[in-house]
Amino acid sequence: MNPRRISKPIQIGEVTIGGGAPIVVQSMTNTDTRDIRATIEQIRELEDVGCELVRVAVPDAEAAQAISEIRKGISIPLIADIHFDYRLALMALEAGADGLRLNPGNIGEAEKIRAVALAAKERNVPIRIGLNAGSLPKTADPELSVAQRMVEAALEQIKLLESLDFDLIKVSLKAFDVPTTIEAYRTIAEKIPYPLHLGITEAGTPKKGVIRSAVGIGTLLYMGIGDTIRVSLTAHPREEVIAGYEILKSLDLRQHGPVLVSCPSCGRAEVDIVKLAEEVEAELAKVTKPIKVAVMGCVVNGPGEAKDADVGIACGKGRGVIFKKGEKVGVVEEKDFLKALMREVEGLC
Repeated sequence: MNPRRISKPIQIGEVTIGGGAPIVVQSMTNTDTRDIRATIEQIRELEDVGCELVRVAVPDAEAAQAISEIRKGISIPLIADIHFDYRLALMALEAGADGLRLNPGNIGEAEKIRAVALAAKERNVPIRIGLNAGSLPKTADPELSVAQRMVEAALEQIKLLESLDFDLIKVSLKAFDVPTTIEAYRTIAEKIPYPLHLGITEAGTPKKGVIRSAVGIGTLLYMGIGDTIRVSLTAHPREEVIAGYEILKSLDLRQHGPVLVSCPSCGRAEVDIVKLAEEVEAELAKVTKPIKVAVMGCVVNGPGEAKDADVGIACGKGRGVIFKKGEKVGVVEEKDFLKALMREVEGLC
């Protein structure tokens, strides 16, 4: 893995982005922001699975004004997502938003962006310049690649903010196409000092969207690029947070909750290893400690293949071996597989 790119740190509420701080996992609500109660309830659900920043849509004045009440009911910083009407950004700032996300291609005129930047500076509120491949400024050079146009548009907006002595900046350059996204982030990472928010936009439903996001986000993180991530899925946003942490755990960048190691089902398995692994995964959803748990389908090889697991089970016909750090600690009957394994997990928590 490449050394991590050290960016200029910014503060969103009490959360530090960049500067070597842990990579932050965030999500976005899919409630109607004007429905204050429903939005607070969903954000609390996100908090329960480890969401560290949350973004809400601000399509109109009522949504902007709702931010004040929403913030009173949640524990994590709130970012206002603004498109088209810069006045909504000003209202969101008035309501106490901890951060702004703007797509300059949708805001348009420099004077409008300038007005928002000045108001944000007064409140020490960071702005994310959020470029998406599908909504680039109309002035973008068509001779350039999509990634190059995204970078040029971002640099133009960064230059504008810097001219106002504003440097509380975070940048994202998202596309559905993974190679385009990687090219854009690699290019801009060498040109600016600011933290980068990673994501693959419109990635899809969980089954395919998690894969697309993991490939794109994971590649960039492996290259040392990225300070905060969102896995954009057509699903409850809770799934985005869970997927985000799994990406970070797979690269040993963050520890958050348990890791489940389970072998692929094959002809050697003498029990329903798929069913058992799914049952264990459901039980582990209640665990917050960062432990490694293994569910293996072979008594002979299981402990050796998962010897770094804190606790695990290697299943044979009718009986299974419970092991810790590769060492056998007990034998259990098949009917007790799940109960026995979770008893050992509880003992570690």
